[in-house]
Amino acid sequence: MDVVSTAEVPARERVDFWRDVSSQLWVPYELGCERELENDFEAEIGVTGFGPVQVALMTSTRHTVQRAPKHIRQSDPEVFKLVCVERGGGRMTQDGRCTEFGVGDLVLFDTSRPFQAEFQEHVSTSRVLFLVIPRSLLPLPRDPRTLSATRIPGACGVGALTSQFMLQLARHLDELSPSDAARMTTLSLDVLNVALADALDAGTTVPPHTRQRALMARIHAFIRDNLGDTRLTPAAIAAAHHISLRYLHKLFQQEGHTVAGWVRERRLERCRRDLADPHLAARPINAIAARWGFTSPAYFSQAFRDAYGVPPRQFRQECVSAPAVRAH
Repeated sequence: MDVVSTAEVPARERVDFWRDVSSQLWVPYELGCERELENDFEAEIGVTGFGPVQVALMTSTRHTVQRAPKHIRQSDPEVFKLVCVERGGGRMTQDGRCTEFGVGDLVLFDTSRPFQAEFQEHVSTSRVLFLVIPRSLLPLPRDPRTLSATRIPGACGVGALTSQFMLQLARHLDELSPSDAARMTTLSLDVLNVALADALDAGTTVPPHTRQRALMARIHAFIRDNLGDTRLTPAAIAAAHHISLRYLHKLFQQEGHTVAGWVRERRLERCRRDLADPHLAARPINAIAARWGFTSPAYFSQAFRDAYGVPPRQFRQECVSAPAVRAH
């Protein structure tokens, strides 16, 4: 991920610097900051690409952006931007629609049309995930203005599950390999398409296979977010997604997995990562196992051995001694 920050820029130059950065990364627009806050303006952004989709995670202090017709004439790459709020909030105005958004909410807007956005009125810094998506990748309605400043509430239903998926994506951007990123492109678009269809009450326009892939993406994200919860059973997962337990098992069977097996594999992956982390060397193995939902030390030890060929204690010891071996 490429990271750009105002940290090394003189305070009086930061707003202009960030205006240039934003225009180069996305599209030209005017960036504003209240005069008394200009010297305190700070921003940082990490950017990566998922094939045709650009993903950016931005932390910033309070500011506004405005894209006017003159900016559109300068450059119009014909993309939509999806905002997913991890911290903070704000207001988006486009095509006469004014939408307020907060933590967990998603907002879609069209960069080919004028818009104005204000970020974080009630917090010192905001943290926002952006997805920049070519128009051709979205199943647009007959009148694209229908999507202008579309807010997908993140408090419940499809919006909440979509928000969880997107925010988890933000937290794990640095961990994705190129092949992971390619898969995430398809999943992210499927999830977004279903959420938009739900928001526009047009679910029948989304192909069944897209809806199913989007559902699985949300289920996977839900499981990863709740691995430490010992109550994460197949029944709880099905209930959280308003589907039958039988259908949940069918979805995983189509992927060649069982629900319990997939959850166990993800938990073991997290335990393996923690056992290999030198910063966690003092943490008891049983505590690490419990953190990720294993209630029985004996069961965890056997499951770890079955998955990785060595017991957890030996794995940790080998990770600790590996640097010394390489030094020789």
